[in-house]
Amino acid sequence: MALEDLFKVVKDRFKDEKKPEKQADSVEIPRNLLFKCPRCNTVVYRDEFIKNKQVCMACNYHARIGHKDRLEMTVDKDSFVEFDAGMTSLNPIDFPEYEEKLAQLQEKCGTKEAVVTGLCKIRGYDAVIGIMDSNFMMASMGSVVGEKITRAIEYATEHKLPVILFTASGGARMQEGIVSLMQMAKTSGAIAKHNEAGQLYITVMTDPTTGGVTASFASLGDVIIAEPKVLIGFAGRRVIQDTIRQQLPDDFQSAEFMLQNGFVDMIVERKKMRSTLSRLLMMHNYKKSEELPGKDG
Repeated sequence: MALEDLFKVVKDRFKDEKKPEKQADSVEIPRNLLFKCPRCNTVVYRDEFIKNKQVCMACNYHARIGHKDRLEMTVDKDSFVEFDAGMTSLNPIDFPEYEEKLAQLQEKCGTKEAVVTGLCKIRGYDAVIGIMDSNFMMASMGSVVGEKITRAIEYATEHKLPVILFTASGGARMQEGIVSLMQMAKTSGAIAKHNEAGQLYITVMTDPTTGGVTASFASLGDVIIAEPKVLIGFAGRRVIQDTIRQQLPDDFQSAEFMLQNGFVDMIVERKKMRSTLSRLLMMHNYKKSEELPGKDG
């Protein structure tokens, strides 16, 4: 018997041994009934978890949420006007099966890319907002992510508006090679011009914010906010430990560690985020307006 056939026999036998016998009176547990916190392993009913704005009731970990939930929690109702909704990535380095992967995620997430940008109001204050969605390739930074963020910042600069960017990313998108790394310089350049124009840029770091995103536009905010318990960093913990040959603190790369060491300015709970953002806009002398400016004016 060939080694491949022997492995298949053992694998099938293991599956059969592990398969529980179906009881006549067994009750199937619906999928997504429960939520298990990845930080403290507490298990709660998902309905209660969602009612609590998808925050763990035991340890206050702020779980990953999609762009639709983030918009609903942050901006005034019916005030969001999206930019560049149809923009989608090409395949600049002919990475195998990249187009198929993008098509699957676009259907699953209901968006063309890993970031959604647009105009909005937050308690009456006009702002340009960007929300990175970790459900889409872990919000990796590709050419379209960089382009959409750059265009949104340039629009805000031209119209003298603040920018609020919710970051979440696993880093640069390897399927686009050097093109993805170029987005670090492009977005940073747009932020520099926005700053020169005297306009406010706020970043809100959510779970996880890592890699090239942390090394560029996520860390350039005039005010840098983080949600509680989230992961913030550049390289992975093990890579850093192996490089410097030192044991790192248990809370290394957590929002709390970053606050203690001056990397972020404040930690804000999700239920207070909207009021905090509106207060920052007021403090920086932005005025409430009756109507949201159009995309072209």
